[in-house]
Amino acid sequence: MAHNSKGSASEAYITGIGQSEVGVRVERSALGLTMDAIKQAVADAGLTFDQIDGVATYPGRMAGFLGFSPIGADEVIEVCGIKARWHMGGGELPAQLSAIAEAAMAVKTGQARHVIVFRTVYEAAALSRPDEFPALRRETVDGASQWTAPFYAISAATWVAQYASRHMKRYGMTREQLAQIALNANRNALLNPNARNITKKPLTLDEYMEARLISTPFCLYDCDRFSDAATAVIVSAGDTLDEVKATPIRIAATAGKVDRYSWDQAEWVAAYATGPDLWAKTDYTPKDVDTVQFYDGFAFFPITWLEGLGFCKVGEGHEFIEGGTRIARDGELPLNTAGGQLGAGRLHGFGFAYEAVAQLRKEAGERQIPGDPKVAVATSGGGPLAAALLLARD
Repeated sequence: MAHNSKGSASEAYITGIGQSEVGVRVERSALGLTMDAIKQAVADAGLTFDQIDGVATYPGRMAGFLGFSPIGADEVIEVCGIKARWHMGGGELPAQLSAIAEAAMAVKTGQARHVIVFRTVYEAAALSRPDEFPALRRETVDGASQWTAPFYAISAATWVAQYASRHMKRYGMTREQLAQIALNANRNALLNPNARNITKKPLTLDEYMEARLISTPFCLYDCDRFSDAATAVIVSAGDTLDEVKATPIRIAATAGKVDRYSWDQAEWVAAYATGPDLWAKTDYTPKDVDTVQFYDGFAFFPITWLEGLGFCKVGEGHEFIEGGTRIARDGELPLNTAGGQLGAGRLHGFGFAYEAVAQLRKEAGERQIPGDPKVAVATSGGGPLAAALLLARD
């Protein structure tokens, strides 16, 4: 049955969501995972591929880094037989969820009516099959890596850890407080069927504190892990909602920020500039938000989003999460209710949009937050790039 409400042509809605199997070193192909997620999302919206006229992804197919991004918009258009009026796929965006923001702008301006937006990651499988996915080897570095690779900061863990260490020195954050992000993710992931291959047993504070350090102050449980999966959403124009069967979730505002990558003197990660920009575009305030789905490639990132979006003062994020009760599923501000990337796999940002929609529709099963949630924030990115979506069930 079609959804009865008729939205404004100047609005954009997420009308369908889909997610493939999430695993580590899966046998299914990257394209197979992508199609699993896309078919779910299209069916969830109650649409057919004949009605889809746009495709967007981040960052597009990367031939030199296929594990990171093996599937592009062109392949989806070809395989699905889509007659696309608009499509895009590129990494030169504020961050991953900016692909959804781009799709929202496309439908608001009449470039398309229904857009598939997807993100596929295949990093664990690629590492396990080096013959199929050879490592990229170069004699020189350029682009963003020129600012980090010469200093052996190959992994983001090494430079994000510096921001976290500064928070400890300047504001007094402790590892016991930081641990609440990972412990909360673990508890929620145990209730998420899609996280079964990632989180299999409870995590205790003692286990966290005793885990090996990766880059001080981050231990093993503060870092997301490579996984293989695809996540997709359908973004639809507001005047097409009579074609849709699922509860539409309005994209109330979007914001993004890209800083210079020559970051040696950077004072703050990009979440701090993105937060005020998001609220400047809407009448909603942090007090209206029922749940937050914050990018947690490293456990420190959700703290930066709490502060950057104004849920607490700068320098007080670690106090906000202390003890874990405020960010629990039944707490004041439920955080990463599917387990985030720490608990449910590195879906590279798109899992947060998926979960926000599921919670606002009240379709999250065992992990559903109580009450009648109507507003959520989903974010992606950290360090010099960041993106945020404000989502609302009208």
